[in-house]
Formats: sequence, structure tokens, C-alpha cells
Amino acid sequence: MNETATLRARAEIDLDALRANVRALRARASGAQLMAVVKSDAYGHGAVPCARAAREAGAAWLGTATPQEALALRAAGIGGRMMCWLWTPGGPWREAVEADIDVSVSGMWALDEVVAAATEAGVPARVQLKADTGLGRNGCQPADWPELVTAARAAEEAGVLRITGLWSHFACADEPGHPSIAAQLDVFRDMVAYAEKEGVRPEVRHIANSPATLTVPESHFDLVRTGIAMYGISPSPELGTAADFGLRPVMTLAASVALVKQVPPGHGISYGHHYTTSSAETTLALVPVGYADGVPRHASGRGPVLVGGAVRRVAGRVAMDQFVVDLGGDTLEAGAEAVLFGPGDRGEPSAEDWARAADTIAYEIVTRIGPRVPRVHLHEDSGRD
Repeated sequence: MNETATLRARAEIDLDALRANVRALRARASGAQLMAVVKSDAYGHGAVPCARAAREAGAAWLGTATPQEALALRAAGIGGRMMCWLWTPGGPWREAVEADIDVSVSGMWALDEVVAAATEAGVPARVQLKADTGLGRNGCQPADWPELVTAARAAEEAGVLRITGLWSHFACADEPGHPSIAAQLDVFRDMVAYAEKEGVRPEVRHIANSPATLTVPESHFDLVRTGIAMYGISPSPELGTAADFGLRPVMTLAASVALVKQVPPGHGISYGHHYTTSSAETTLALVPVGYADGVPRHASGRGPVLVGGAVRRVAGRVAMDQFVVDLGGDTLEAGAEAVLFGPGDRGEPSAEDWARAADTIAYEIVTRIGPRVPRVHLHEDSGRD
């Protein structure tokens, strides 16, 4: 038994798999640079070690949602090109400017704030203008684009900022052939053309996320942004499995069985007794993780677990800290390993299997694994000279 097996629970993060995924995605990027998206603590995998591993595998950029995430990477000593895009009024603009982080601007309020921060800092800001080409979330609407571009160009001419990028985000790239994909590409090309006509000379133009990187080569432009695919999870089962794209899941979630006991026939299990054992005596195993650790309660009665040499289902409700598995006539010792999901080498379920059990997407399964579950990063040094 290795040292990590003694933990109550652990999420093993295979950084060699992450490096291989980055290389595989770069090979699909049509010569474009790759941005490794490490927002939300690298989708639950640990931002700092994953950012370093991605850099080692050739990621030219790192991407985060919030400026706080980007600043934390800088505080950890991670350099190079870095971008963050989810800002609110009063955000830490000056800190980001001084840390040489590219900031995204979607409207005039944000441009005004970054101009003020850069002026105060005495350092030109690196600004990427985001276009709303049809997703309807963040980004500047086409009707407002001329005003934003004109104001950003004036600030650039004044030496306050540098427009380093023009970018957007797909709504339905995970749905092959969806008409919005071509429509958004047309709008993006038009908005880029307008900005360039007005004198913008961006370092990068980008719209491709993970699914577009894998299936829409005409969307690659200068840079692709890979999030979930970098962690070895298919952005959409309809597009193919991770293996179909040459990707390997990076996270394995496992726990040590806390208790094994015999119960009489017809025994109720967990809150509400939504599961009752059969008419024979049976063996139960207690797995000490629950929804406080990120195991979805919606997967009660359905979540798959490899334990005792077989894949079994959660018996009854997932509780805050634990759930039960019915072993039938099998025997097991306390301390045995229960694997909730992983790459499948031992026949264990995948994060996608849990997503189906919980009626959600695999993105949520890995991202929701909570801080009570230690991340054990494997092969941290194997990517270094």
C-alpha cells in the first residue's frame, strides 16, 4: 500500500497525462498557439502545478477567469503570457497591469477603469477586447463595437495601453454542425476586420475553445483556448470520447473504505431508506466521501464505484460525508480502495460515467471536488530538464 492510500480520500493528478494532452492538443491546433485554461483551480486539479506542467508541454499562454486567479499564479512565480477575463467594477486592475497580465475588456466601464489604473501605475496595460458574437454572456455587442474600438485605439495612441488581442467565445461548439458555429465565426471575422481597419494590430485573435480546437479547424486563428480537454475529458460525448481524441483523464478520485459490516435481510440504507437490502444477509462498505467533498447527491443510487474488484452503485443517498456500497456476498477489509473515477486502466468508472449518473456534465464532476480532498500531484518533476 502506498503512502497516499492511507488518506481518507485523495485526488491523484497525473501531470504526465496533462503534459501529453497539451502536446496532443497543440498538434491539432493548426499551428496556432495554445492557451492552457487553469481557471477554477485548474478545473479542480490544482492551478499552480497544472500551469507549470502545461508550460513545460509548450502552452504559450495561461488563462484564468478571475484576476485573483491570475495574480495567484504570478505570486507562485509563474511567468509568461497570461490572460484573465472575468472582471467586475473596482477589480484589481492596477495589480494586474503591474503583473503584466492581459486583461479582457467587454465594455466602456471596464476600459475606463483599466485606463485609469494604467495611468496611475505608469505602465501600459495589455488589453484584449472581447466581442459578443452570439453567446450572449460577456463581450461587446456588434452595435457597441465601434465605440469601444475607437476609445481603445485612442488610449493606445496615448500610450496608456496596448491592444494585444481580439477574442470571443462559442455558444455551441460542443454540438457538431450547429448553425451558430458558422454564424459566430462570420460575426467574429467582421468584428476583427473592423478593428483592424481602425488600426488595431493584435498579437492574437482567438475564439476556439476545447471542442472547437478538436473539431472546427477554421476557428483556430492565432490561439486556441483549451480547458476541459487538457484535463483528458471530452468536451462533449457526441464529439467522441477522450480516447478518440488521444487524450487521457488526469484525475483519479479514490477513498479508503472506512467500515465493512454484515447486515440482516431487508435493511434500510442511508437517509430516507431509498435503498433496502435484499432478502439475504449482505455486506456493506462505507466510503467516507460525500457531497461536502463534491460527490454529487444527484447521483444517489446511481453513482458507480470500483470497490472489491467490481463496479458497484451507490446504495441509497449520498450523505454529506459518506455513502454506502452493497457488496452482496463479497468480503472486503476496511482500508480497501474505492475508486470513484479515473482513466479506466483498472476498469474504474470515468468522470463522464458520474456525469451521466448525476444528469450533468463531466466538467462539473471534476471541478466540484472540494478542498477536503487532498490533491496528490504525480510526476511533478518529469517535465523539467
